[in-house]
Amino acid sequence: MFNNFSNFSNWSTVDYQNAFLNGFLGAAIATLIFVAILVFIAVYVYFACAWYTIAKKRKHRKPWLAWIPFANIAMWFQLGGFHWAWIFLLLIPFVGWAIVFILFMIANWRVFEKLRYPGWIALSPLLGFIWGGLGTLAYGIVIGIVAWKKR
Repeated sequence: MFNNFSNFSNWSTVDYQNAFLNGFLGAAIATLIFVAILVFIAVYVYFACAWYTIAKKRKHRKPWLAWIPFANIAMWFQLGGFHWAWIFLLLIPFVGWAIVFILFMIANWRVFEKLRYPGWIALSPLLGFIWGGLGTLAYGIVIGIVAWKKR
């Protein structure tokens, strides 16, 4: 089989088509992964900027924690009146994740009310359970409004 690769003159049309298709599919998958990584980075930077701004509005001692994974959630818990150590529940699969999600929603509600926004807008991530990525989009809009709209 490997001798077939060393001598291209023995390749049939099907071999050329397969090689082209495999190369095209590999390039397409690599491009999709690259774009997904860029989108993830852009979303992360957006949320970090928004949380940083909100932490500064709430006069948090360390608003720069918004840029550190997991520490940003612990900071958000503190802003919502919870102890930062609740973040360790993420080490417990499924049950711990669900509890952290619920605490995060409650913390969001409290932070939004402290900033004089209706608390129910904290429920926007729940749209993700109904319409997929719409929850992240809705939460992104809400968190942007809370962070940068003058009140």
